[in-house]
Amino acid sequence: MKKFSWIAILLMPCFLQAQQVADILLRHGKIVDGTGNPWFYGDMAIVNDTIAAIGNLQHWQAKRIIDANGLIIAPGFIDVHTHIENDEVRNPLATNFLMDGVTTVITGNCGLSRTNLQQYFSLLDSLHLAVNAGSLIGHNDVRKAVMGNVNRLPTDSELHEMEALVDKAMKNGAVGLSTGLIYTPGTYSKTPEIVALAKVAAAYNGVYATHMRDEGDSVTEAIEEALTIAREANIPLEISHFKLSGQQNWGRSNETLQMVVKARAQGLDVTIDQYPYTASSTSLSTLLPDWTLTGNNDSIKLKLQNKTIRKQCSDYMLAKLKKRKLAHFNYAVVAYYKADTTMNGKSIEQVNLAWKRKHTALSETETIMDMMMNGGSGMIFHGMSEQDVENIMKYPFNMIASDASIRILNEGAPHPRGYGSNARVLGKYVREQQLIPLEEAVRRMTSLPAQKFHIENRGLLRKGYAADIVVFDAATVKDMSTFEKPHQYSQGFRFVIVNGRLSIENGVQNNVRNGAVIYGPGFTR
Repeated sequence: MKKFSWIAILLMPCFLQAQQVADILLRHGKIVDGTGNPWFYGDMAIVNDTIAAIGNLQHWQAKRIIDANGLIIAPGFIDVHTHIENDEVRNPLATNFLMDGVTTVITGNCGLSRTNLQQYFSLLDSLHLAVNAGSLIGHNDVRKAVMGNVNRLPTDSELHEMEALVDKAMKNGAVGLSTGLIYTPGTYSKTPEIVALAKVAAAYNGVYATHMRDEGDSVTEAIEEALTIAREANIPLEISHFKLSGQQNWGRSNETLQMVVKARAQGLDVTIDQYPYTASSTSLSTLLPDWTLTGNNDSIKLKLQNKTIRKQCSDYMLAKLKKRKLAHFNYAVVAYYKADTTMNGKSIEQVNLAWKRKHTALSETETIMDMMMNGGSGMIFHGMSEQDVENIMKYPFNMIASDASIRILNEGAPHPRGYGSNARVLGKYVREQQLIPLEEAVRRMTSLPAQKFHIENRGLLRKGYAADIVVFDAATVKDMSTFEKPHQYSQGFRFVIVNGRLSIENGVQNNVRNGAVIYGPGFTR
């Protein structure tokens, strides 16, 4: 009896090893853990919603075993610059993100968010979104809630109201404050107003994420304003979709990047994000002077019916076009024009011709104003250089972000960045051009955004971390979406796991919706 007991004790570790059972077991993959360190071969065990073990797990068993031989196992990608508001209701499966390896998104960017984030997070909970989602609090909507769409400075009491809205949002779980300083009413604000609101977000360890006042001719002044706000508010800074717009600005990325490098050397926590394309996407309204966009839609229409104002707008747009050294508005392409969807995918030059108008830039400005009077349009603007895109991508404190919504398949002619940003980096810039190493690209998509936006227990493959995982083929991963045919999902992502449950299996999405709300560090229940 005593002899048997000693044998049992000696064999107990073996019995315990044999009894270890995971819900999902990934075997024989190349593990890229998100740190930027070299990949290594290993297995990964997932129990419930958590990574339970990593390494040589030959004694583990599982309800589902996935052979990852020849494949990369990486943390789920975190897209810190999205605009999912409204589309999360229309398509809670978020297929375009999952098929591009994204398991977590941050919305509320460019100053545009829900002002009541408690209600918004409750909505996300009720929807059972397929990806994790957090939100910034948007300055534009905060300002609009207090002041409307007016071009003036806030009174002291109005500024206090805005500060209170930001304070409440941070307590409700916002990850920081965002601005969109080319959009109304944010464009009417001055630096001290933003500093005051950023200080509120800073008190809760939030981030200041900015779509700057200009990304073209005055880009250096815009960067300097962003850096000033971060310094004065003592808040980490994220410069959104870092780029150079307009042919006249091509080649300036060394100048703009050096401003960021210098600020970091001086101790400012500043990072950037980027989508890997030479075209941007935003509203048609950005072609018009800011002063025409005050008030509501009816007041904008009224202004654009005035002959004098129309001439002023035409002169403004023609001067901008001349700076681009272009003869026509062929760089501006319609993504979605609700008033006439047959115009989707056409340039303003082509729309103008389709409307049987004179083939002149002046006539095209009239077409732009008429489209605005009919409700406006989502647009794609071709105006960046590939050389600048590549130069910016090499900067190590740069995250990959889509600046996209949840796509509705075959609706409109949207920017391909909503379908293929991560796959494009991994396929074109890592595998084909070898611009950055694979491990570095994954770090930019995972641990760097998690660290910057205080997303706890995600962004790395670590025991005890949330089981957000992507399994992809580095040899075949590729973006399929193009400007001509945007509605195509990325290829190469074999498996995507969100909070421990498979959402993509063998490259096909199932109906699992297992995302969670991501709350910022100031969240109080």
